[in-house]
Amino acid sequence: MSAACRIVSEVGEAVALLAAGGVVAFPTETVYGLGADATNPEAVGRIFRIKDRPTDHPLIVHLADISQMNDWAMEIPDEAYLLAERFWPGPLTLILRRDGRVPDAVTGGLDTVGLRVPGHPVALNLLRRFGGGIAAPSANRFGRISPTTARHVLEELGDRLELIVDSGPCRVGLESTIVSLVGARPQLLRPGAISVADIEAVLGRSRVACPPLSDRPRAPGMHASHYAPRKPFRVMERTLIRESISRMRGAGRKVVVITFLSRVDDLPDNVAFHVMPGNPDDYARELYAVMRALDNGDFDFIVADAPPDALPWQAVRDRLYRAAG
Repeated sequence: MSAACRIVSEVGEAVALLAAGGVVAFPTETVYGLGADATNPEAVGRIFRIKDRPTDHPLIVHLADISQMNDWAMEIPDEAYLLAERFWPGPLTLILRRDGRVPDAVTGGLDTVGLRVPGHPVALNLLRRFGGGIAAPSANRFGRISPTTARHVLEELGDRLELIVDSGPCRVGLESTIVSLVGARPQLLRPGAISVADIEAVLGRSRVACPPLSDRPRAPGMHASHYAPRKPFRVMERTLIRESISRMRGAGRKVVVITFLSRVDDLPDNVAFHVMPGNPDDYARELYAVMRALDNGDFDFIVADAPPDALPWQAVRDRLYRAAG
């Protein structure tokens, strides 16, 4: 890690660094973000280099207030204002037609832009004092586990960053829900803490399409393999875990099981377990920190016990299966 990378609790230095074209890591309610001035293509380019992120992968622009939406998007439908008024500040990203002034570096060359107002006091203070949009993906190397503490950012990007603003663990723990409002019908592109039911409660029942991953337009976090540990990782229905682990152990592998209710019956005593909360919100809040800890632990293989295939678990299942690739 670079000794030059410092962790601070106040946003003053971060505002100055952003204004000078630098990149800073900062907390949101979802995960820690890696931010740059969204109007500065050179600064945005530094995000991609720090993360080893493909340049055609679009970023989310974080705003201080709903009133700034018009600076970044055009042909804004009524649904956007309804959702923004209900869920901003909060973990919802809206995909809208981009304004012509938005740099291609932010949008990956698309004619759309992702916008959100984060629901975190430190992020909002940073945005208000900076006075403009901050382009910010998660503060990790591309495709890896998103960080939910400043320490996670330091461990992964400390040799590439100058400054991290620390405000403790993230409250939500998974990336924002993404809804596209480009087209005849809203589309859920990425599930998150705000569910389809929450969105349809605002827009009307059965208004939101949930296309399969292969049919979804490009948006942040849309790769089939994402949020992944370095070690082999699989998600399995409970009925398959015992047989699969027996094969892994037969090959001499040390296995750890992430389970959401209790131990899996009839497994050898020396199989390691990490028991997660049975509540989906609490599970989501802990997931990335647990995955990082196990990835750094003395294991050869990580197995996740698949949570229920039910709407409250949609975001958790999405991240687990993407982590498994």
